[in-house]
Amino acid sequence: MAREAAITHLTRRGLIVGASAALTLAALPAMAKRSVMPPARPVRANGINLSVHDVGTGPAVILLHGFPSLAFGWRHQVAPLVEAGYRVIVPDLRGYGLSDAPTAIEAYSIDRLTGDVVGIMDALGVKSAAIAGHDWGGLLAWQLPLLHPARVAAVIGVNTPYIPDWMLWLHPDVVRAALLEGRTFVADPRRPPIAQMRQVYSPDMYVLMFQDSLKADRAMGRSPRDTIRSTYRKGLLPALQWGDLPKDAANMEVYGKPIPATLPGKDVLTPAEVDVYARAFERTGFTPAINWYRNLDRNWAASRDLDPRIDAPALMVSGRDDFVLRPSMADGMSAYVSKLTRHVIEGCGHWTPEEKPDQLNRLMLGWLATVDRSRFA
Repeated sequence: MAREAAITHLTRRGLIVGASAALTLAALPAMAKRSVMPPARPVRANGINLSVHDVGTGPAVILLHGFPSLAFGWRHQVAPLVEAGYRVIVPDLRGYGLSDAPTAIEAYSIDRLTGDVVGIMDALGVKSAAIAGHDWGGLLAWQLPLLHPARVAAVIGVNTPYIPDWMLWLHPDVVRAALLEGRTFVADPRRPPIAQMRQVYSPDMYVLMFQDSLKADRAMGRSPRDTIRSTYRKGLLPALQWGDLPKDAANMEVYGKPIPATLPGKDVLTPAEVDVYARAFERTGFTPAINWYRNLDRNWAASRDLDPRIDAPALMVSGRDDFVLRPSMADGMSAYVSKLTRHVIEGCGHWTPEEKPDQLNRLMLGWLATVDRSRFA
């Protein structure tokens, strides 16, 4: 009965949200309408309820958001993809928004996360789809052709490169900036990543902080609005200045600290857009989303016997000024991704779908047009 009540509540909530979105959409000018998310509905997938936006007809494109984001983070991409003849499916991923948020840390392991995407496809009658992912959604997108190759028509990584063995945060280009003077380090894919990261970074490096306590969860949850606004920044650092990063930035000490009164760079989001994120995280807190990071060693262990090669057509889009996920980190991808196309968006930081939507849309649509339609069958 409790489960039925929860599903009913989610369904009613989806109808209310959908009606509200429709009224808002009707009042907006034509250009603004292109960036309003269509109504979501609950989809039962992989044993949980996920809130999913599903619009359009044609070959399916699934858009996977990152941390700390929502399906809403893809709002600028939905209408252009639908207008180009694609069915666009955008979930609030497990632990986010109106989707279920299990309490167990292991409920956020990569087998569960990829299982959610495949479960959505099964529920919606989609045999194969192009999978696009940004940030953590990019990590998830690259794992899908490894774990479920028959379901993946193509892959698009936005900012997040494919690096085997969960060694993303141990790539030489980010490690080098964090190392103390005179120290060297070479990652070992045969060893779990977290212990190796402790050899390189300070305990306040955000991924390590997430492992060690709920400090960041609590700090971020005190004011979700301030957390989102301070996280979604652009114009922070040109690529030419990466070598001059202060140590706290090089160590990626970005969460769990007091938020300064004056924020660096510029806002990515409008106040109304910040409110959308803030309301969602006021409801869920940040712990479910952070639990994705608490499975890195578990994910590494699960990948030990996988063939790391990806045969699906793949597009990698980097932001020139993303100093965490640097474009150079994708330089080795062609050794593992046989059909790879790469692009770098100039003057773009980490939040590409929202920071440079027009440029990203042109790249995605142009490349998707080259993918053999028979792969979606």
